[in-house]
Amino acid sequence: MAYIKNISHEEVLHLTDQISADKGQIVSKTLAQNDHVSVTLFAFSKDEEIATHDSTGDAMVLVLEGIGQFTVDGKEYILQAGDTLVMPAKKPHSVYAKEDFKWLLTVVFPS
Repeated sequence: MAYIKNISHEEVLHLTDQISADKGQIVSKTLAQNDHVSVTLFAFSKDEEIATHDSTGDAMVLVLEGIGQFTVDGKEYILQAGDTLVMPAKKPHSVYAKEDFKWLLTVVFPS
């Protein structure tokens, strides 16, 4: 049984090659999801966004390519490839693509 889905196993991959978004799109690919954790790969085209919302779990982002703006509880963070940010549970946050960008989201939920 595979716990990680929608991606090849036992193969060296570049996550940035696993997803893409055309102009005006946000694309997501769920890699794992259960009651305790969610792992999702995202691709945003420039100027796309996800409006302010919150989560019951801590959300950790890893930017893989491009530049994104994450706003957490009113504070803006500009992240580029290689940067990581943890957005604490129950704090309002949003995401905006300053340019085309790809990122990995891992959410860990309370047990």
